Amino acid sequence: MFRRLTPVILIFSGLFALACSNQPVGPLSVQQPLPHAVNINTAPLEELQKIPHIGESLARKIVEHRETNGPFRRVEHLMLIQGVSDKRFRKIRPLVRVE
Repeated sequence: MFRRLTPVILIFSGLFALACSNQPVGPLSVQQPLPHAVNINTAPLEELQKIPHIGESLARKIVEHRETNGPFRRVEHLMLIQGVSDKRFRKIRPLVRVE
């Protein structure tokens, strides 16, 4: 019987290598949303403000963005909003979802 190998990307000082592993990937894996994650496509302003690292101003920008451009297709699209840096996005990623 063959085991299916999971590709893993390793990053070292700007260089990357592709390796195969049958072990679960640690911090480099895509974070899954928590069961109580907030749907950023339907959440009202008040609910968005309850998410850590999202204040009133950023919550307004999220609502304005989805009203202007339609619903978010992926949570990564939050980074299109001014004020959502990569660092901030990584902190809130498990707390948000889209449907």
